[in-house]
Amino acid sequence: MLKLLVFMPVLGAGVVALLPGGRPLWLWRTALGFALVALGHALWLTAHFDPAGPAVQLFESQPWNARLGSHFALGIDGISLAMVLLAALLSLVAVLVSRRMVDGAKLYFVLVLLLESAMFGVFTARDWSLFYVFWEATLIPLFFLIDRLGGHNRQRAALNFFLYTLGGSVFMLVALLFLYDAAPGHSFAMSDMAAGGRELPLNMQLLIFAGFFIGFGVKMPVFPLHGWLPLAHVEAPSPVSILLSGILLKMGAYGLIRVVDTLPAALLAVQPALAVLALVSLLYGAVLAWRQQDLKAMVAYSSISHMGLVLLGIATLNVVGLTGAVVQMVAHGLSAGILFLVVGLLYQRTHSRDLADYGSLLGVAPRFAFFVAFGLLAAIGLPGSAGFIAELHVLVGAWVVWQGWVVLLGLAMLIGAAYGLRVIGRLCQKGETMVLADMTRTETVTAGLLAAAILALGVWPAPLLELVAGSVGQLGRLFGG
Repeated sequence: MLKLLVFMPVLGAGVVALLPGGRPLWLWRTALGFALVALGHALWLTAHFDPAGPAVQLFESQPWNARLGSHFALGIDGISLAMVLLAALLSLVAVLVSRRMVDGAKLYFVLVLLLESAMFGVFTARDWSLFYVFWEATLIPLFFLIDRLGGHNRQRAALNFFLYTLGGSVFMLVALLFLYDAAPGHSFAMSDMAAGGRELPLNMQLLIFAGFFIGFGVKMPVFPLHGWLPLAHVEAPSPVSILLSGILLKMGAYGLIRVVDTLPAALLAVQPALAVLALVSLLYGAVLAWRQQDLKAMVAYSSISHMGLVLLGIATLNVVGLTGAVVQMVAHGLSAGILFLVVGLLYQRTHSRDLADYGSLLGVAPRFAFFVAFGLLAAIGLPGSAGFIAELHVLVGAWVVWQGWVVLLGLAMLIGAAYGLRVIGRLCQKGETMVLADMTRTETVTAGLLAAAILALGVWPAPLLELVAGSVGQLGRLFGG
């Protein structure tokens, strides 16, 4: 069943490629149909997943290269299933808001579906060699989505993204080869590599972790490995920014969580350093977001701050903090998705992302104003939103480990609230009246879908917490948490 999930979007990409390019509505409907089927299949997997059952479920494995110990192994646990659901939902949103795509529509929908398939592969792979293949496979569609369909500075943005990510992947590959040598029977299976990695001496674990951290830290991104992010977000088409911020950044955090299970001694040794990097990312991203006039750049820099919160949750190495990290991955994916969606639609209509141009938005386009305000309030963790649940867990988990230092986390949250309220205040000011068509019915339904998910997880987080509890609990037990 997981193979069907992974390769269904590839089938959709093939069907779209065979359709005539002069019929963009046909292309959109076909891509939308496959995205809906993928989300339906992900929901079906969720219905058949037992949170109290085995750690890895729906496991399937076939020899890929038996001589090298590599297998086409797929399986899901609570954390990977949460990421699969997020990827399926945001991929559907990205296709839904692309109805007006005309120029390059065939290439666009083919690449989006291929990207969805690669993301599913990353989150379901149970073999590190397969994980690496899918990880690298996400680069190709993203590069062309930015390079061919992006803004004026798209070539530079695509090249920066490609070189940063590929450079980080080289360090990850070297780390994998060291782990492969330590694994019993020289196997790439995640379980075998975890067993071998835990037996390594501390110095070797630290060396391998450094390679993983560079590879995953670039993708998250963590300060100071974030240089590619703002330019890529600004130049990418807005639906691609939804995928980039909502899911692709989470791949780095997801990979880092997998490393926690493999190199526990190294994580304990670098725990203080990870906490410092997390707090620097939190403050740095929040301050830069506060200073932005470009709405898209503001959301991009705020993503650095939010992923710093994820890193802080991982660094706690206890069940509460790790739970907060996973919930924050989901919450930020939804809130960043709604913000990039609305900012992209505004740019389509006005060809401006300057905050100064939207002083009369509340009176002219109340739907736009509502969803911008909702997305910003969700991003800063207003009670009743999914972000509040995530920040509360990270705060409690961090307090157990570092006590008073957690005040820096509160400072970063205050700065985040400052830039969010600054934008909301600007929308309520009287300015030069602008001519702007409000959100259409399809656009309103799409934004409403994300808003409903944010509220549902904020008011009733139990299903998500139960889904990830088993997997997070297994990680916490490694550190006595």
